[in-house]
Amino acid sequence: MNNNRIRKVIVKNSLGLHARPASMIAKIIRNAQSNVWIIDGNNRADASSVIDILTINGKKGKTLILEADSQNDIQLLDTIAEFFQSGFGEDTNE
Repeated sequence: MNNNRIRKVIVKNSLGLHARPASMIAKIIRNAQSNVWIIDGNNRADASSVIDILTINGKKGKTLILEADSQNDIQLLDTIAEFFQSGFGEDTNE
């Protein structure tokens, strides 16, 4: 794995990685030139698929890995990492 194609993120919001943020992530990934993955241990979810994303254990406090197959998608990784950092724009204090 090439480290500049990987971002480590933490789920910060109270509800975890649920349908609304999964949909927003998939929308961001529509512009990807390669596959982008959300990884939880041995589980890899296609970040362009809401259903796939929802199979990830994305509860509050969970650390996940974002990985792009191409250098061309690094900016998208950064955008998704910032989305995680913001708590998906939801309450992170509960």
